[in-house]
Amino acid sequence: MTEYQKEQHEALEMVRKYLSGLTADELADLGAQIAGYLSFRHDVDRFLEKHFNHLCTETCYRSRLSACCTREGIITFFADVVINALRTPEIDIQLLDERLQLPHQGNKCVYLGEQGCLWQVKPLVCEMFLCAKAEKEVLANNPRAQKAWETLKLRGKSFRWPDRSVLFDSLEEIFIAAGYTSSLMYLHNSPGLLRVKKMSSEKCIRQ
Repeated sequence: MTEYQKEQHEALEMVRKYLSGLTADELADLGAQIAGYLSFRHDVDRFLEKHFNHLCTETCYRSRLSACCTREGIITFFADVVINALRTPEIDIQLLDERLQLPHQGNKCVYLGEQGCLWQVKPLVCEMFLCAKAEKEVLANNPRAQKAWETLKLRGKSFRWPDRSVLFDSLEEIFIAAGYTSSLMYLHNSPGLLRVKKMSSEKCIRQ
């Protein structure tokens, strides 16, 4: 396993272990916490399908030339792993785990299978990625679509950018309180994001 595969595998195993010990009511509570995020993801899916599906399918999926999916892997937040596990049948989570333990083929993302991405709820970084060609071809001459996309990007930021209380931070805190730690917990170990949290806290105190 590469270092990337190892940290991804360890995070997935933590999440699986923690979720397996929850009661039905506790799982329902977690589901309620992510409901707003899933609604946002639904809106993003609808937007991308309407405006980009024809272009991206031909340019990247069929040709396998995606600038993102030809790398070893992408940035995944710990919360991405949690949300995907909550929304994915165990048999498919097992498939993810098995894929992470296979020798890596250097020409594609470890999560890319024959039918596409193996995630049910893709990492937010993947979901919000549009290459320059796609943005230019679709958005440059469509101000309404451009405005809608900018609004969606702001909504996405509201779940992960810790200048306020955000879902991705809260999900990390749940696992930290249970004794887990992961290199993917960026909202608790990234110097940049910790600086944002500190500035936000100081601003609240001054107000």
